[in-house]
Amino acid sequence: MSAAPDGPAAVRVLGLRLSSPVVVGSGLLTDQERNIRRLLDAGAGAVVTKTIHPSPGPSGQERLLRLPTGMLNSTTYSRRGIDEWCAMLRRFADDALPVIASVHADSPEELAALAARVTDAGSPALELGISCLNEADGLHDTPERVAAYTRAVRRVTPVPISVKLAIGEHSRERIDAALAAGADAITLSDTIAGLAVDADTGEVTLGGAFGYSGPGIKPLVLAEIYALRRAGLRVPVLGSGGVRDAADVAEYLSVGADAVQVYTALHTRMHTTFLEIREGFDRWLAARGGTVADVVGRSVTRTGEESDAATRDERTPVR
Repeated sequence: MSAAPDGPAAVRVLGLRLSSPVVVGSGLLTDQERNIRRLLDAGAGAVVTKTIHPSPGPSGQERLLRLPTGMLNSTTYSRRGIDEWCAMLRRFADDALPVIASVHADSPEELAALAARVTDAGSPALELGISCLNEADGLHDTPERVAAYTRAVRRVTPVPISVKLAIGEHSRERIDAALAAGADAITLSDTIAGLAVDADTGEVTLGGAFGYSGPGIKPLVLAEIYALRRAGLRVPVLGSGGVRDAADVAEYLSVGADAVQVYTALHTRMHTTFLEIREGFDRWLAARGGTVADVVGRSVTRTGEESDAATRDERTPVR
């Protein structure tokens, strides 16, 4: 049901003209060409691939745990080889499909080499999945580390880059580091640390803290994007975390996200769930008779107007 890329829901993000701001985020579900194509057919503005890595490690250690408010996962990177991914990306490029390659590696130099290959294969934009907390250093991200990875990729590719970061301590410093090193956009948020415990035995489920995603993080990510926009951040932001329906999409856009990634909800009835979200947002937008541009940042603008009005009221003498 792909809509025309110039309708009321159309947006421009990472140099791509998308038919919808609703984008499928990176994860296990975007590790297969068939799934990616079906999600695009269901109306996804774009799809971000499972993170491509030159040496992803052994398979069989990735587990998911469903929670009442989301999901814990111990997943890391795609087990598919770079050659296989590049062949897939070439087919997407030949069909002019908006598929964004998510990439990471064990060092900035390795990531630069991978980014160059993926760019040569025709990927029109990249998302740097450098803050996966399921990796050993993912829990200790620093501005210096973010800058090193971003700078290395920027040197070898001309395509737009979004750096995917997790909200949390020193998030503004990490965002500023990514932008100073050449990022064109920011994706917020990667998963955050979560833990599940068996109440009867005390056993830590999955064996430790791993990536938590789902509805429980949405208010936290909304607050982060809202604060960044109020503080003057101007670059495109792809909001991600806990999207389940059209209202969630509208909330993210309202606080200043330029596009909205959905992922965890798709683990239930993947294509059907996505279609419901996309069509639901289209109906929501049509009922208001506007465009996505009318929605983006309206919460921030309204807060600023109310603040200005309050200031004027304080200065107006009582007669």
